[in-house]
Amino acid sequence: MMERVKYPIIQAPMAGGISNVSLARAVSKSGGLGFIAAGYKSVEVLEEEIVALQRENCLFGVNIFVPTQDVANEKEIESYKSKLRQNWQLKVSLPERLDDYLEEKIQLIKQYRVPFLSFTFGCPPEKMIKELQLNGSTVIITVTNGKEARIAQSLGANAICLQGLEAGGHRASFENKDPEHKKSLMELLIELKSYIHIPIIVAGGIMHGSQIQQYLQEGAEAVQLGTAFICCHESGANGVYKNALIQRKFSKTALTRAFTGRLARGLENDFIRQHNAMAPHAYPMVHYITQEIRKSAMANEDIQAMSLWAGEGFKEVRDLSAEELIKALVREAGLE
Repeated sequence: MMERVKYPIIQAPMAGGISNVSLARAVSKSGGLGFIAAGYKSVEVLEEEIVALQRENCLFGVNIFVPTQDVANEKEIESYKSKLRQNWQLKVSLPERLDDYLEEKIQLIKQYRVPFLSFTFGCPPEKMIKELQLNGSTVIITVTNGKEARIAQSLGANAICLQGLEAGGHRASFENKDPEHKKSLMELLIELKSYIHIPIIVAGGIMHGSQIQQYLQEGAEAVQLGTAFICCHESGANGVYKNALIQRKFSKTALTRAFTGRLARGLENDFIRQHNAMAPHAYPMVHYITQEIRKSAMANEDIQAMSLWAGEGFKEVRDLSAEELIKALVREAGLE
């Protein structure tokens, strides 16, 4: 699956502007596989980014959200809004559609024959997977357990990306439920490789080449890193976010629904501590409810109210260019 990529290192598609064209280009030009994220992005902007990367004549991938909408408990949502209004001015603006324009984005993937395509929050229908493959795309499904991995394999995916609990950002689980287990990423890999016969990419808390070496030796086809790339010079993460990581302003991470209604791992700040217990299982509604709060916090450089997604290995983050980071990881993993 990764035959066309020099090194088995994938830069995770982080929505919200972190995984921009500059970062994806730099990673791919350095021998890894760069990804851009389609989530929360307009079709027009996604097309511009795809065209920009194709002009560079480099391999890249696009990540797409499989639309999910939880059955909202209006009472819980209103209660959460009331709690938030104690400290924040709420201005809730819902998009015209809540499917993240899936069909239009799939058409772009086909039109431009995007080399790699990954899905998060679910698995698309078998027919769609086959159409994308026949059109030239390698299809990767992000999974968090054996059940999801089996579904992806049975529907014909080229590979799975196995996300461990250690991973930063949103849990990629097909359903918005609490994890049924607390197995480490390595434990999951060892379990799944006994019955999953398509390539397995692993993701979750990977920050150093020695970890890459261990996962590859255990049977992973490639590794995917997200947090490790946040502080790269090309990353689209804002400076406040990068500084919070580089200057080690937080001591730990936490899984929370406080910002979006879906479990996601981020640096544990005041917002998470104050609101996590009552945040409803209501994605994407909670995402739009807190959107203005997050924007305001960013504008005011208030790290105690920002959604600072990060994996458990965040203390190992490095302030480097993407090329320098890839070189370091390759050297540490013995891939030279």
